[in-house]
Amino acid sequence: MPRFFMEAELNVDHTVELTETVFHHWVKVLRAQVGETATLFNGQGGEYEVTLSDVAKKSALVQVTAFNPTNRTPAFKTLLGQVMSKGDRMDYVIQKAVELGVSEIQLLTSERCEMRLKYDRDQKKIDHWQGIAIAACEQCGMNIVPKILAPLSLEKWLASELPATRLVLAPNKEKIDVLAHATPNIALLIGPEGGLSEAEITTANENGFINWCIGERVLRTETAPVVALSILNYNLVI
Repeated sequence: MPRFFMEAELNVDHTVELTETVFHHWVKVLRAQVGETATLFNGQGGEYEVTLSDVAKKSALVQVTAFNPTNRTPAFKTLLGQVMSKGDRMDYVIQKAVELGVSEIQLLTSERCEMRLKYDRDQKKIDHWQGIAIAACEQCGMNIVPKILAPLSLEKWLASELPATRLVLAPNKEKIDVLAHATPNIALLIGPEGGLSEAEITTANENGFINWCIGERVLRTETAPVVALSILNYNLVI
């Protein structure tokens, strides 16, 4: 059954008009016919089964028939602090982090950051990445869409109020069991291509971050969050 995010109020036994985006994808692209069913979610929790009840040239109506409260989110929450990178690497990071159950993604700049968002580009890029997060939720079944937070400098983020368990991926550091006493709320810091500088890692440590070395090899900036979140899921989801 196809799944779509629709930013609208949804209630069982109500008739709702599809948004332009969902109408285009489901009716125009997938050629849905009256009587076919789909799953809609609006990011407020749970999902709704709907039946296509009426199709016009530029619009369509659905009947909301059932509600499922499942959200498919992990038992722990992870705030991913990701230093931005160029090209499609950030797209990949956001897509895969959402599929792996991240709660929020804080965009960061740092000493070796490859990109700086300016003025009108800021919101366009953030909207693009938020769209990727929505599409990832449609695909993976998660019903709470993680927010993509506007860029902050690493320094400002480290000084802000963060979850109790704070981990920074730091290759070539001593391997310790950082998850032994992990809380259900985690801040995970991933550096840019080229890594965080020693001074930045030291500043992170001074702000309560524990160095996390997850192997002998140095991972790319878009690979590191995938591996780290996979390990968290394996160890913290019971």
